[in-house]
Amino acid sequence: MTDAHDYEELGLVAGLEIHQQLDTASKLFCACPTRRRSPEESTHSFTRFLHPTKSELGELDQAAVEESRVEREFEYLAYDSTCLVEADDEPPHRLDEEALDVTLEIAQLLDSEPVDQAHVMRKIVVDGSNTSGFQRSSLIATDGEIQTSEGPVGIEDLLLEEESAQRIEETERGVRWSLDRLGIPLVEIGTSPDIRSPEQAREAAQRIGMLLRSTGTVKRGLGTIRQDVNVSIAEGARVEMKGVQSLAEIDDLVRGEVGRQVALLEIVEELTEREASVGDPVDVSAVFEDTDSGVIGGALGSGGSVMAVPLYGFAGLVGREIQPDRRLGTELSDHAKRHGAGGIFHTDELPAYGVTEGEVSALREAVGADEARRASEDASGGQPRAGENDAVAIVADSISTARSAIAAVAARAEVALSGVPEETRGANEDSTSRYLRPLPGAARMYPETDVPPVEPDPSEVETPELLTEKVERYQSEYDIDAGLAEQVAYGRRMPLFERVVVEGVDPTLAAGTLESTLTELRRDDVPVENLRDDHLAGTLALARDGDLPKGSLGDLLIVLAESPELTPKEALEAEDLGGASGDEVEKAVREVVERNSEQVKAEGMAAFSGLMGEAMGALQGKADGEAVSAALREEIQQRA
Repeated sequence: MTDAHDYEELGLVAGLEIHQQLDTASKLFCACPTRRRSPEESTHSFTRFLHPTKSELGELDQAAVEESRVEREFEYLAYDSTCLVEADDEPPHRLDEEALDVTLEIAQLLDSEPVDQAHVMRKIVVDGSNTSGFQRSSLIATDGEIQTSEGPVGIEDLLLEEESAQRIEETERGVRWSLDRLGIPLVEIGTSPDIRSPEQAREAAQRIGMLLRSTGTVKRGLGTIRQDVNVSIAEGARVEMKGVQSLAEIDDLVRGEVGRQVALLEIVEELTEREASVGDPVDVSAVFEDTDSGVIGGALGSGGSVMAVPLYGFAGLVGREIQPDRRLGTELSDHAKRHGAGGIFHTDELPAYGVTEGEVSALREAVGADEARRASEDASGGQPRAGENDAVAIVADSISTARSAIAAVAARAEVALSGVPEETRGANEDSTSRYLRPLPGAARMYPETDVPPVEPDPSEVETPELLTEKVERYQSEYDIDAGLAEQVAYGRRMPLFERVVVEGVDPTLAAGTLESTLTELRRDDVPVENLRDDHLAGTLALARDGDLPKGSLGDLLIVLAESPELTPKEALEAEDLGGASGDEVEKAVREVVERNSEQVKAEGMAAFSGLMGEAMGALQGKADGEAVSAALREEIQQRA
C-alpha cells in the first residue's frame, strides 16, 4: 500500500500494545502446564452464561454492556489437565514466580522501572474468552523507552496478565472455546502515543519483538504474539485495532486507518452541506410480502420482520468506498451484525439481491423519504429535490433482532453526521478493519481480592543478551557465518541451540541442523512440526558421540518426525542408521586399498582422492568423512 497522505499535516498519532505469551512451565494462577492441545484431545466440556458487573464505583463498562446485548451460551472444551481454577470453581493461586521473573527481565530490556508493589486487577470481559467473566492483570513496570530511526518511543506500562481461552467456532447457541490457552502468562507492553508514521509503527513493533525474543522464554508461532494499534488524526478520533498477527501488516494497517478516517471526514462535509439527518426506524414488512429476495423472504417466512431507517441526504454516500472493498454501508452493517443480524441492504445498492425496482420505490414511499425531504424544503422555502439525496437501509431478521439491529444502524448513521467514532476495531487480513465494540473505559477494572500483592525484586534478575549481540557472538565465538548466525539467534530454537552447544555438540552442526536441515525437510513435506526438542537434542548427541554419521542425521529426523513416539536411540536401532565402528572403517579402507594396490604403489598419496569416494561408498554412508579420510591416509602411507 502506497502513502497518499502527509501524516505530519494530518496530525497522525499512534501507539502500540504488544501482547506476548511467555514460555513458562506453569500457568499464571495455577500449576497447569502451558502446552497447547488440539480440540480433539478434549475430555469433557461445560457451559456458562456471562453478564457484566459493576465496578467498585458502581459503574458499568459500555463495551461490556454492548457485548452482553447478544444472549449467547459459551461452551468450554476441557482437558485431562484442566483444573478448578481454569473452570472458575476455585480461587486463583498466587502469581507464578517464573512468569514474574521473565517479566522483570523484559522490564530491564525496555528500560522500565518496576513498581514497588504489584496488585492484581480484574478486567471485565463478557465475550466468553474467560470462564470468570474477567481477565486478571497486574502492572509490573512503567516509564520505559525504546529507540527507532525516527526517534524514541516511550513505554508507558508493562503488565503481566493471563491469556484468554482460544475461540474455536461459532455454534447455534453461542461460541465454543478451548481452555488449553486460558491462563498462559502473557505480557502486555503499551507504548506512549509517540509514533508519527506507519513505518515507525512497524519499526517500534519489530524492536519490541526482538527484545522479547532475547529472553529466550517467550512462546513462538502463530497466535503467540499479537499487536494492537491505536491510531488517530487531528480531526478524527482514537481507534484501537486489535488482533494484528504479523509485524508486516502494521504499517499498512496504519495507512488504511488514516485513509478511512480521512474518507469519513469527507463524508461528514458532504452530509453537512446536504443538511442530512436520520429518521426513525419503520416496519416495512408489508412492502416485501411477495418478494423474490431469498434473504428477506426467508426472514418473513420464519415469522420475522423487515425494519428500515430513512437516511435523509445519504444517497450515494452509503455506497462510497472508505477502505478497499469496504464502504460506509459496511460500517453500518458491522453494527447490525453485532446485534445478531446477517447484515443490511441499502438503496445505494438496490435493486439487487432479488429486490425489484418497484419494491425500492415502495420502500421509499413507506419510510416517507421523498415526502420528508419535500416537506422540509417546502417549509424552508427551498426547491424540493424529490428525495434524490435520500437513502434507506433495511434489516430482515427475527422481530427482536431486526429491531435492535436497525436501531444500531440508525445510531451509527447519526455518528456519521458529526465525525469519526472512537471505537475498537478488528484487523482484517487485507489490512482493513471492522467494527468490534466501543472503546472500553475505566469502569471495566476493579481489584482482585483473591490474589495477594507481590513486591517485584529486580536485583537478582540478569539482563538478557540481545539477539543482535548473540549474532555477533555466534560469529566470533563459534565461527558461524553471518546469515546462519542470524537465523539461529532469531529462530524459535535458539534456546535449544545454546543448550546443545554447552553439552558439546559442534556449533556449526547444531546451527545447520536446526535451521538448514529442518527447512529442507519441511520443503520435502516431512512433518517437522512433530519434532520435539528432546528429539533434536538426542539426535545431535548421537552425532556428537559418533553413534550417528552426520550424513544420516537428516534420515533419523525423518523417522522421528513420522514416528514421534520413538526416542532418537530407538529410531536409530530400528532403522539401522548407526555409524560404523572404528574397526569396521579400518577394514573397509584396507579392502579398498588392497583392491587398488597397484595404483597406490604407483601414485602414492596422489591416489587419495579417487579412493576416498570408493571407501565412502563401501561404508554406505555409515561413517563420517573425517574418520574415513584419516584411516585412508594412514593406510596409503603404510603401503607407499
